[in-house]
Amino acid sequence: MSNTPCPEMLRIAGIQQDSIVDGPGIRCVIFTQGCPHRCPGCHNPQTHDPEGGREADVQEILTQIAGNPLASGVTFSGGEPFVQAKALVPVAEGVKKMGKHLMIYTGYLYEQLANSHEPEVQRLLMLADVLVDGPFMMEERDLTLPYRGSANQRVIDLEKTRERGEVVLFRSEYEDLSF
Repeated sequence: MSNTPCPEMLRIAGIQQDSIVDGPGIRCVIFTQGCPHRCPGCHNPQTHDPEGGREADVQEILTQIAGNPLASGVTFSGGEPFVQAKALVPVAEGVKKMGKHLMIYTGYLYEQLANSHEPEVQRLLMLADVLVDGPFMMEERDLTLPYRGSANQRVIDLEKTRERGEVVLFRSEYEDLSF
C-alpha cells in the first residue's frame, strides 16, 4: 500500500485552532506532514517525515474549520503543503466557500510554483490570498518579522500579484499597530 494519501485524505501533523501568529487575525492552522526541504533550524522539524503524523479526511478538516466561529482565516503550514496540493485543493475550495482568508507557507519560491505544470499546484495558488515563500534560513533568522522566520522569505499578496503580473508584498493592517 502506498503511503501517499488519496485525494480525499490528507496527511497532517495536526490542526491548531485560534492561532494569532500564522497570519492576520485569528486563524485555524493545518500543519501538513512531510517536507522535502528539511531546513536546518526549522520551527516544525516533526513535520518533515512523510510517514509521520496521521491521515485526516478532507471533510473532517472542513468540519473543524467551519466549527470555529472565531477564525477569520485558515493557514496551511507544514511540512510542505504543496507536496499534498491535490489533497489540499478541496480543503482550500471549502475554505473559500466559507468566506475565509487563505494563507499558505511554502519552502518553494513563488516563481517555482507559478511555473509548475501540475494543475493542483496552480489551483492551490489561485485559491490562496497570501503566500509566504522560500526556505527558512538560520543565517537570516529574524523573530521581529511578521509572519515569517527569516529575512529571505517573502509574504506575497497573491491577488495583487495576479492583477499586476509581478510579485507584490502583503501588508497587514496589524503591522501598523504599536504597543
